[in-house]
Amino acid sequence: MAKIATGLDQFKEEPWKRFRGQSLGLLANQASVDHNLQNAKDVISILLPGQLKILFGPQHGFRGEDQDNMVETEDYLDTELHIPVFGLYGNRRDALSDILDTIDLLIIDLQDVGTRVYTFITTMLYALKGAARAGKRVLVLDRPNPLGGMIVEGNLLRPEFYSLVGPFTLPMRHGMTMGELAHLFKDAFKIDCDITVLPLKAWHRHMLWKDTGLTWIMPSPNMPLLETALVYPGQVMWEGTNISEGRGTCRPFEIFGAPFINPSILKKGLVPKDTEGCYFREHYFRPTFNKWKGELCGGVMIHVSNPNIYRPYRTSLALLKIVFETYRDEFAWRKPPYEYDFKRPPIDLILGDSSIRATLEEGKDIEKLLEDCSKELEGFLKSRKPYLIYKE
Repeated sequence: MAKIATGLDQFKEEPWKRFRGQSLGLLANQASVDHNLQNAKDVISILLPGQLKILFGPQHGFRGEDQDNMVETEDYLDTELHIPVFGLYGNRRDALSDILDTIDLLIIDLQDVGTRVYTFITTMLYALKGAARAGKRVLVLDRPNPLGGMIVEGNLLRPEFYSLVGPFTLPMRHGMTMGELAHLFKDAFKIDCDITVLPLKAWHRHMLWKDTGLTWIMPSPNMPLLETALVYPGQVMWEGTNISEGRGTCRPFEIFGAPFINPSILKKGLVPKDTEGCYFREHYFRPTFNKWKGELCGGVMIHVSNPNIYRPYRTSLALLKIVFETYRDEFAWRKPPYEYDFKRPPIDLILGDSSIRATLEEGKDIEKLLEDCSKELEGFLKSRKPYLIYKE
């Protein structure tokens, strides 16, 4: 198994010496660890004592303690370093440049999960823009994309649906690292900022998380396992509906369902293309919080047997079509607000395109939609090439 070194691991070798005497800020969370599972905050403060002046956390907080969708983490004072910790999830993003006035360099070390709607990439974008306004430099400590860098999936987000869960015209599964996205964002948004990416060592695009030898640290409360990340590019669609995406269970996103769903009906409606690389097991559960709290739900648990051929976007879109057509009277699209958008349907924000919802409502075949996605992806693969750091 490959010995991958993250950007943080690389930072410890020699680059840290370049930043002696500078005031530093760090945007990270509990998953920002080195190969010894030491947090970036501790690594940096040991190497450069007294230089960390501010900590920032993404959605769920610097410590990863808070739940989803418009649950903001309160600011506090770090008890070890006696420096302020600010949450960047929510409405503070516009005032970030003022907070950055006290530092020389912002270090970003976040573990993404390879899916467009995961808010960490948007938080990074806001941080880059804030640093540019404040005239500050940025250092991105790169981490692997858990889903690899070869396979991309889904439709490209339309610019009219830019939001906290979709900051740019990326596909649902984008196949890029945070460092690569930082380069892309710099050009796409004309961000006038000195951005340096400290790359991974020995990571190649074909590698999934299991190939890295790294320990999975849950980057958010409902992303407990690598298996969660594997299904997430498709299963996140349920967030835009009244179907439970498994929050309130021990296996969110792998599990989904509702009180009115008969699990056997879901399995019968799928065709072989929809189930490649995975197995569906009938499952009943009673969520302890979130949708259908305390109620018995019928549904399915997805077991990924071959992540190299499993296509979560296709699989979940097919499931969504079956549920919509089978349970028209009970099924409902989730209503706003969703991730600080109080007007647009959450499903449109998640999918980044209202025409997909229309396709389902009109009973049209999703094969044409998937064919259109494939054509869009060809263009995306070409446009992202200048920003790729790692070889195939």
